[in-house]
Amino acid sequence: MLGNSIDKRILVKLKKGEDIVGVLKAFDSHINLWLEDAKIQGENEIQLGTVLVRGDNIVFISPGK
Repeated sequence: MLGNSIDKRILVKLKKGEDIVGVLKAFDSHINLWLEDAKIQGENEIQLGTVLVRGDNIVFISPGK
């Protein structure tokens, strides 16, 4: 699934309960994700830009909105 999601928007749910939406640029065997145009969704949306999300912090990954 991740290979088919390169250059597409995805939703990443983190263990802390945060939802990050961004464009998947790359990933590795540990499910570390490189996202561009990323933002934390919620009441107060926070722009993050380019981020690396460590795989051990991820609960699930889904196609984004």
